[in-house]
Amino acid sequence: MTVPPTTAAPADAGWFGHPRGLSTLFFTEMWERFSYYGMRAFLILYMTAAVANGGLGFDVARAGSIYGTYTGSVWLAAILGGIVADRWLGAYRSVLWGGVIIALGHFTLAFPAEQTFYGGLALIVIGTGLLKPNATTMVGMLYDGQDARRDAGFSLFYMGINVGAFLGPIIAGGLGENVNWHLGFACAGVGMTFGLVQYVLGRDRLQAAAERAAVRSAGAPSPVGMRAPGGLRGSLGFTAEEWGRIGAVFVFFVFAALFWAAYEQAASTLNLFVKDHADRTVFGWQVPASWFLSIQALFVIALSPVFAWLWIRLGARQPSTPMKFAFGLLFVGLSFVLLLPAGAMAQGGAGALVSSLWLVGAYFLQVVGELCLSPVGNSVVSKLAPARIVGMMMGVWFMAIAAGNKLAGWVAGFSATVPFTTLFGAVAAVTIGAALVLFLIITPVRRLMGGVR
Repeated sequence: MTVPPTTAAPADAGWFGHPRGLSTLFFTEMWERFSYYGMRAFLILYMTAAVANGGLGFDVARAGSIYGTYTGSVWLAAILGGIVADRWLGAYRSVLWGGVIIALGHFTLAFPAEQTFYGGLALIVIGTGLLKPNATTMVGMLYDGQDARRDAGFSLFYMGINVGAFLGPIIAGGLGENVNWHLGFACAGVGMTFGLVQYVLGRDRLQAAAERAAVRSAGAPSPVGMRAPGGLRGSLGFTAEEWGRIGAVFVFFVFAALFWAAYEQAASTLNLFVKDHADRTVFGWQVPASWFLSIQALFVIALSPVFAWLWIRLGARQPSTPMKFAFGLLFVGLSFVLLLPAGAMAQGGAGALVSSLWLVGAYFLQVVGELCLSPVGNSVVSKLAPARIVGMMMGVWFMAIAAGNKLAGWVAGFSATVPFTTLFGAVAAVTIGAALVLFLIITPVRRLMGGVR
């Protein structure tokens, strides 16, 4: 039997009707994503730029492989970060130390040497692994399991992510591509430092949320470490319902990996496509290719409040999580169907440039899909995961993004040799096919979820 959604107590509704701790996590994640997406916007451009132009001079296949390994590792490290939080550091301190290591990584990249390049990437991987799953876990701690504001809260949190993702490519990406690559890396480090400062200033709000979460889970509050309730120190014998819910997380994992493999083409295949084949001239000025990475984030910022309002407005009538996932895959597949004519025109003649509006339209469809899948996925994993392993399960969820990023980098390696129509068509076929499969298995997946929507 499902319990009807609860309404928030007035004391718990201090920031746009949400717990006050959401604002702290909103801005922490905003600055962290500023640093990540700002650097990511010009990473493959830096690797493929000639040494004479300050780049590394890598060919497209090597750069795509490194890009996929790096971005995949960033998300793969999240499972270790979740375990570290569950067993030792707790969520709060994991996010704090993760932010410090990320900032060090970006500042390391600011030194122009191949050794510091790989060292800086490694530090960012470690730091993001600690920060990313545990910041999301703390958002879940702000709400009880039946709070009707939960999905809307994650959508607002997701908007904070994308404010950073919008500003990062414009500021850090613009500096890196147009002024100096290493100045762009340093700018990303400064952004992460800002995030750390405001995170520490908001500690008290997160302390209160951790204590409430501990009480809800019938455990003792952990004021210093803000440990996720329960930890891994007790027994891991799960009930049949818990095993079913864990199984549902793995089903979502598979379909999310396919979604991200398509979505993450934006910073690899599509970034190179924009640089070489898109007409980027506006009023006589050529828009930097790295700035196109801000388009997705801008659409997320514009549409996140709409989706947050929509889910609350629909209430119990809103689509189930598996249905939302299926729509997410469908929309990202349609975005590559839309790109097929642009790919054909780019192949049509030497030096032919296609309108950038093809990319804008594709990014719009991708973001509609993203908002159906990503914040909803964050929310549902925090509800499905047994409380004593919530950090680890959030890490497993982020592994789907790791797998998708590695696949995206692998696909990008073919962009120099495979026709764009073939590449775009294959991505469209896989994601639309996956959407159809998920539509067909919605009922058994919902049974696995054990009453969680």
